[in-house]
Parts: sequence; structure tokens; C-alpha cells
Amino acid sequence: MTTEEANQKLTGDLKTVVRDAEDLIKATAGSAGDKVAEVRQRLSAALEAAKETCHRVQDKTVEAAKATDKVIRAHPYESMGVAFGVGLLIGVLVARSR
Repeated sequence: MTTEEANQKLTGDLKTVVRDAEDLIKATAGSAGDKVAEVRQRLSAALEAAKETCHRVQDKTVEAAKATDKVIRAHPYESMGVAFGVGLLIGVLVARSR
């Protein structure tokens, strides 16, 4: 799994949690009691924090992808050389461990 795939999965999971939490808040809207009100308030605060985190992860992923693209386009041969070198190093390490 690549970093981008992991970030996409994390973002999807956060969106699911946010949606479920919003549904829970709506479902308990008619419930009375100080404890329920306190839990709903804490859940709302956590929900907002999760939304902000989700947006930050998405923004950082896009920034990282753009930066990587710029470097690769500016130095295509060097990028291929580095990728080849890293692949060779990993191949040697894997062959040694067997």
C-alpha cells in the first residue's frame, strides 16, 4: 500500500466516522439529561477536530504529490537513477535475508 493509498483510506475512514457521529448526534437530539447533553457536546467537538484533520491530510497529500511531480519533472534522469538505485539496494537486501 502506497502512502497515497493509505492517506485515501484514512480520509475515507475519517469521513465514515464523521458521518456516523453526525447521525448519532441527530438520533439523540430528543434525549434529555445532562449526561447525554455532555456526551453530545464532546462528540461534536471531536467531530469538528476530525473534520479539520481530514482536511489537513488531504491538503498535505496534494502538496506532497505536487512537490514530487515538480522534482521529477525538473530532474527526470536523476529521478530514474535514484529509483533504480533504491530498487537495487532493496533487491540486494532481500536477497541477503533469504
